[in-house]
Amino acid sequence: MSDPLYIAVDLGAGSGRVFLAGLDESELLLRQIRRFQYPPSTSHGHLRWDIPKIFAEIKAGLREAATRARELGREIQSIGVDSWGVDYGLIDMDGHLVELPVCYRDERTHDVMEEVFARIPREKMFRRTGIQFLQFNTIFQLYAHAREGIPANAHKLLLIPDLINCFLTGRCVSEYTDASTTQMLNAQTKAWDVELLAGLSLPTHLLPEIVSSGAEVGRLQGELADELGMEGARVVAPATHDTGSAVAGAPIETGWAFISSGTWSLVGVERDEVLINDDVARQNFTNEGGAFGTIRFLKNVMGLWILESCRKEWQPRGVADDYDELLRAVAKIEDDGALIFPDDERFLNPPSMLAAIAIQLRETNQTMPSEPPAIAKAILDSLAFRYASVLRTIESLTHQAIKQVRIIGGGSQNAYLNQATANATGLPVSAGPVEATVIGNVLVQAIASGRFASLTEARAYVARNTQSQTFMPKDSIACEDAIRYYAEIEARYN
Repeated sequence: MSDPLYIAVDLGAGSGRVFLAGLDESELLLRQIRRFQYPPSTSHGHLRWDIPKIFAEIKAGLREAATRARELGREIQSIGVDSWGVDYGLIDMDGHLVELPVCYRDERTHDVMEEVFARIPREKMFRRTGIQFLQFNTIFQLYAHAREGIPANAHKLLLIPDLINCFLTGRCVSEYTDASTTQMLNAQTKAWDVELLAGLSLPTHLLPEIVSSGAEVGRLQGELADELGMEGARVVAPATHDTGSAVAGAPIETGWAFISSGTWSLVGVERDEVLINDDVARQNFTNEGGAFGTIRFLKNVMGLWILESCRKEWQPRGVADDYDELLRAVAKIEDDGALIFPDDERFLNPPSMLAAIAIQLRETNQTMPSEPPAIAKAILDSLAFRYASVLRTIESLTHQAIKQVRIIGGGSQNAYLNQATANATGLPVSAGPVEATVIGNVLVQAIASGRFASLTEARAYVARNTQSQTFMPKDSIACEDAIRYYAEIEARYN
């Protein structure tokens, strides 16, 4: 009898995919069944996610996946859902959505952090949660929501993958890796920090039970199972935070760092325990929960969002439409060019990314390039230098040397950025797998089913059945000069 198949639902902050996956001994099967878009839109005064549309697309993908599995004569072992972190929805007693969830890029949290710190000191929050301070963290979103008024019929608060799982199974739980991104979890107990939340007068009765990666959430609800042709299908919680799944799917070894590269870049190392002290707090690093007891010690870097936002502005002019052609043009530029500090908060969601970049360049006495390739080069070079800076800080904080870097996710296909990262860090860079998030989602399901005995065994399987490209660092005086110049810019803004 053929090995069973797994379904991975991977929701990014704007687009989602449904994959059918198989883990045969000699082949890792990944088949994209459906891809869909859902940019946030403004409704009732806020930037919101259209969850009913997203769920309709997920159902269509599950239906298609079930049909394809039957054609292959193979059973579905389980379904796993992962998504971006921090955003949440509220449901009522009957499991219905109370209102469309607000997007983390909405402006409702722009003045919240200082108000929160006036009630609970920043240092105390970090000691309890171990999570870096970002203005869109769930705790700040919920505070802003409570300030506006949380609907009286709200029964449970569910992060996006937990919300989808609730619609699928009827069970309301929160998976640990995503819950850890909220800054509402106690880093030591791995439970909701009720005392911390009470100090902010936040409604703790909304918080659901926390379950671990690999836990079975439940089976598809009866009518839904009939609708999808998936009677008895199990829903398993993978590492529901997409970065948690990506790192689970990354064949990293002892002494390696990871960069999950996409809209955001998550730069970090995997540890067995949290690292919380004054130096970590000062550097604003985070201890996010990983699959099977691991900790992702990392920092968020603004990522390729900056470049993608510029490309959207160029598109009406008909320039830089072809991404590969743009990167080839970038690679041909020999001059060092301009540099920016990528983690400037003004890059989070500006009306014009090009205008925001121009403002920062003027502040550092640089000239805004006129052509898209030169602007793209400035962004990519700056990201590489930022990665290098973060990795050096990790070495300092952990007192452990990093010997190699693995870049995973969509950004791992950017050969220019991969090589620039190798040059800036002075470390070998292995790129791939591109679909690390989907792979990690499936691996956790497979471990839960007994296909693999451990995450180590599962990662070894991935290493045998995927390809990666290694970029070796290239020394140059120009690069060394650029590193020093970037450090001056970073010191101004960081």
